[in-house]
Amino acid sequence: MKWVGLFLTLPYFLMHRLLAGPLSVETLTIPIAGLPSALKDTKLVQLSDFHFDGLRLSEDLLQQAIETTNEAEPDLILLTGDYITTDPTPAYSLAHRLKALQSRAGVYAVLGNHDLCWPNAKATVTEALESVDIQVLWNQVVYPLGTGLALVGLPDFRAAQFEPASVMAQIEPETPRIVLSHNPDSAEVLQQWRVDLQLSGHTHGGQIVLPGLGPMHRWVERLNPFSYKVVHHWEWSEGLHQVGNNRLYVNRGLGTYLPGRFLCPPEVTIINLI
Repeated sequence: MKWVGLFLTLPYFLMHRLLAGPLSVETLTIPIAGLPSALKDTKLVQLSDFHFDGLRLSEDLLQQAIETTNEAEPDLILLTGDYITTDPTPAYSLAHRLKALQSRAGVYAVLGNHDLCWPNAKATVTEALESVDIQVLWNQVVYPLGTGLALVGLPDFRAAQFEPASVMAQIEPETPRIVLSHNPDSAEVLQQWRVDLQLSGHTHGGQIVLPGLGPMHRWVERLNPFSYKVVHHWEWSEGLHQVGNNRLYVNRGLGTYLPGRFLCPPEVTIINLI
């Protein structure tokens, strides 16, 4: 029985200790045109792509991410989707842990593709997050820091309900805005509107990044026309990008799929607005 137990815990050990790697904290400063002086040095923290299912994200890494977030003393915490992988039930356990997140103006979230494509997933994940006062935005505009900065939350880019036109029309043209949109491909469409900062996830940064070649999955998709297309714009798979007049930041996420990560550590993002 001892050997059976060791065998069963082996995938957990490999995924969390060897294949995910240590948590990375990325810090960036973003200038926002027209940001009210009262909001100068506003601090945001972004977390993304948890895939909380007992395999793809360890308790230790999740706790580190929560502690790192709270130590930053953010004004706002923003979650950009994929809280589950398939079965939505673990969303309640994840929400129980995320209840420990602390920020001055609250925690806001959008849903990812995994949160929508399984039976009852949308309702379950939304209910779980909102039960711990994490507001899930679905084609909504809110002003948690006051009327000088809008926060927009959109459904996943491939969802039928992705309707940015009606949402962006609700914001005064001179008002700066941050947009939460799980899939970075949406940045191409969102060029039609002012987006001072778009926060996305979805790609896991490619997980395996080859020096000089970029994310390995990019080449797998090109060589295999039958492979699932995670994203079209692999050039936006991680980090900060200028897309037309807009800025896009893509978080590498916390959860990890096999075969693991290489030169692409799981991430907490701390963003200072100036």
